[in-house]
Amino acid sequence: MVAFAQWMTAIFLIGETRMGLPVWQDPKLYLLIISTVILTASGYMINDYYDVKIDYVNRPKKVVIGREMKRRMVMILHTIMNFVGIAIGVLVHPRIGAITFVAAFLLWLYSNSLKRLPFIGNLTVASLTGLSIWIVGIYYQTSELLVLTYAIFAFFINLIREIIKDIEDRQGDRKHGCKTLPIVIGFRNTKKVIFLIAICFVCAILVVTFKINDSLLFYYFGALGFFFLFFMYKIYIADRKAHFTRLSALSKVLMLTGVVSMVFL
Repeated sequence: MVAFAQWMTAIFLIGETRMGLPVWQDPKLYLLIISTVILTASGYMINDYYDVKIDYVNRPKKVVIGREMKRRMVMILHTIMNFVGIAIGVLVHPRIGAITFVAAFLLWLYSNSLKRLPFIGNLTVASLTGLSIWIVGIYYQTSELLVLTYAIFAFFINLIREIIKDIEDRQGDRKHGCKTLPIVIGFRNTKKVIFLIAICFVCAILVVTFKINDSLLFYYFGALGFFFLFFMYKIYIADRKAHFTRLSALSKVLMLTGVVSMVFL
């Protein structure tokens, strides 16, 4: 999903390099995508490493670390992948190298401590998701508002998804002393936070789309709005773990639908 979103951003929102070369011919675009994907995979690995006890409660059939892969091997792979991901980022541009270093550190910090705190962990991961799109604009030195629009879109949808996952995983999180939002303020109040974020999301998208003033963007986000309303209704009526598992999957579909809209613009 991350690789696809970055490629789509470059092809359909940026189009060409500052030298007038089509971006799909720029080898550094693919290096940037590879760097991001390696660091994302590394982040998932270290997250599973720290969450192995929690995952035995929340999703016992999906636990890999300690069963099919030794914990020591995970740490070795995590270190190598971080080094490779950051090194490729530096090859793309020193500025990108610095951003990838910060991203790798934040992914480790999230897995080590931030995810056990209310909202801070959610905000960190959502920000990094938005950055994965915005970094393409940073590299090509364009302040294109469309890139910002999709970075905002990715940020808010992933922020909602992260909170949904916390609701889904609250049983294991509570057992192992995590202080996630559903545990600190309760299940129903967490839903209210999601609705508040949804309002902020709609307002932010409206502000940017009015600035861009593109009729196609209005039509597309208007149509997407119906899907988003259905998504929010499903959150409103959800009260079981299975419901939130399906909502987490549905948020991925929403994200994919948003990314595909780049084609029409």
